[in-house]
Amino acid sequence: MRRTLSAVLMLSMALAGCKAKEALDKAKISQDLDKHGTMDLMKDVSKDKYDAPADGKLTDGQMQMYLKVREHEKAIAQVAKKEAEAHADAAKKAGDKSIAGMIEGFKTMGSAADMLTADIRAAKELGYNTQEYLWVKSQVMAASSAAMMSKLSEATNASVDGAYAQMKKSYDEAKDDQSKKMYKEMLDNYEKQRAEMKKDSAANVSPAVAYNQQLIAKYDGALNAIATEMSKWEEKPGDAKKSMDEFQQGVDKAVADAKKSQ
Repeated sequence: MRRTLSAVLMLSMALAGCKAKEALDKAKISQDLDKHGTMDLMKDVSKDKYDAPADGKLTDGQMQMYLKVREHEKAIAQVAKKEAEAHADAAKKAGDKSIAGMIEGFKTMGSAADMLTADIRAAKELGYNTQEYLWVKSQVMAASSAAMMSKLSEATNASVDGAYAQMKKSYDEAKDDQSKKMYKEMLDNYEKQRAEMKKDSAANVSPAVAYNQQLIAKYDGALNAIATEMSKWEEKPGDAKKSMDEFQQGVDKAVADAKKSQ
């Protein structure tokens, strides 16, 4: 019994310690946002310079930087979001046309700006070159967007292949020359459409994007970059990830259904 009580007590103390640390971290972020506004941040950022590699390929070190910044960015964005909501509520209570309401309105816009620049602030606070970080993020997002388009193309191609298979069946079962001719023309159009779609899909993925997708997969799913970007604005933690999972599941189901019909 004493061991159980001791374990419960230790667990409670650990949880209390975690919550206290979290509260202190948020308080520090809030203090930093108040002392070092967006305009000050942008002045600091303008001093950073970076020459991006001509091949557009990311490195392991840059991916690790991106993930560290992303984690710190989320904490800053959450604090800024809470402050924006608090200022917006205060402005509403004071009245939009009152002086106090206008002041709170300006503060709301300031907190919104803090949300939008949370990633740059996180990179700066962690000691990274912000221009390099912005380039890395653009490459990650490009790879992530390409992965999303690839998933959509997969579903579209499967749908077209399914329609082609059904049309081919109708052609094979046609009894008269007129019907066969009609189906043959439709099959030729499908063939042309399929060839163009596959050609476009291959052309849209550059060697750099393909390389970066493989690198990102070592650390995180390529589509998770978009989900994480969306998570800064979500009302409930996990909503963005849930939406992206549902998207992938929906596409996979569409592909599976299309293949069944072939």
